[in-house]
Amino acid sequence: MSSLKYAKEMDVLKEHLTKNQLKFTRQRELILSAFLRQEHVSAEALYHHLAKADPHLGLATIYRTLNLFCDAGLAQARHFGSQTQYDNISHKGHHDHLICTNCGKIVEFENCEIEKLQEEVATRNGFTIQTHRLELYGLCSRCRS
Repeated sequence: MSSLKYAKEMDVLKEHLTKNQLKFTRQRELILSAFLRQEHVSAEALYHHLAKADPHLGLATIYRTLNLFCDAGLAQARHFGSQTQYDNISHKGHHDHLICTNCGKIVEFENCEIEKLQEEVATRNGFTIQTHRLELYGLCSRCRS
C-alpha cells in the first residue's frame, strides 16, 4: 500500500475521525487507499475490488466509509443516471463531467469559458453562485460507432 503517497489524505481522515470521536481502523485505511487510486467508483465496484484483499469487508461498511469520506471532504457523491459514484476530490479543483448514457463512461473536463458564462448568467439574474455542477449527457465516440 502506498500510505506515504496518501499521507495528506490519511491525515485529513484521521483529523475528521478524531473530531467526531470515531476510530481510525485498518478497514477505513484499506478503503481509503483503494478509493484514492480510482476515479468515479461505485461502492459496489470498490467492494468487488476489495473483497480479494479482505473477504470480511461488507458492502454496508464500504457505503458508510465512502459517506464518511464525503463528510471529511475527501470524496463527493455524484449521481450519474441511476448509480451513485464517488469522486475523489482531495487533489482536484472544480471540474465538470461528460457522461455516456449508453456505456456509463465519464470524462472530466475544465473549461474557463463555461465557468465565466455561468458567472455572467448568475450576475445578470442577481445570483451569487455558491456551488454548482455541470453534467452533460450523450454518447461517447465508441458508442456512436
